[in-house]
Amino acid sequence: MKRSADIPRPAPPVVGFADSYTGGFVDGFHTHDRGQLSLLLSGSVTVNTPDRSFVMGVGQGMWIPADTLHQSLCRTDLMFQVVYIDPSLGGAHPSCKVFDVSTLMRGLVDEIIAMRYEFAMDARMSAIAALLLDEIERAPRLAERLLLPADPRLRRVCEAITAEPGDRHDIDYWAREAGMARRTFTRLFQVEMGMGFAAWRRRVRVVEAASRIAAGKSIAEVAFDLGYDNAGSFSTMFRRIFGVAPGTLK
Repeated sequence: MKRSADIPRPAPPVVGFADSYTGGFVDGFHTHDRGQLSLLLSGSVTVNTPDRSFVMGVGQGMWIPADTLHQSLCRTDLMFQVVYIDPSLGGAHPSCKVFDVSTLMRGLVDEIIAMRYEFAMDARMSAIAALLLDEIERAPRLAERLLLPADPRLRRVCEAITAEPGDRHDIDYWAREAGMARRTFTRLFQVEMGMGFAAWRRRVRVVEAASRIAAGKSIAEVAFDLGYDNAGSFSTMFRRIFGVAPGTLK
């Protein structure tokens, strides 16, 4: 397992490597002094920031700006590529985002990784880095992020649900878990999250479903595991949130 701290110093402004993590591993909250681009080759991972949760599947990439506090939860065994980009190069996207990796981006990352750690930032490598930053900026953001509330009572509920997306407890149960009356719970949830509790939980399930389907599970199996009575109702909800049918992820 490699980390950004393992990169020899001084290192070129752009440097990368391939690595793997074991399912169940938790890389606790930390920051990097460089922007981080990760490309997932196999497996599934959840990346949390203090107020967002992102799910990555195979063929997707994630950009994390420099000095962003984040945590990684490896849901399965992972194989991935990572590139660290010095902010001095400029042009980096200002916020975290997950996106589908283009063929061009994959080729640029392969080229950077092949150079290892010892190379000069000549005109060619500068052009590669600039083009990679442009690809990160241009990549359409996927509807993958989940808001997490600041209120600790709501946060406790949301973290429990993201850990078990198929949970079938009703809103009264979760209001009690938060130590609130139902009306207080629903009002505060709407204020903090900009959506109702039921809508947020549907989004949790669909984001989780996208990861499981991309990993090879059948749509019917995923629908049942996540609390849907049939694949049809699940597919309707999936299309409403992502804009595509779940079968397109296979």
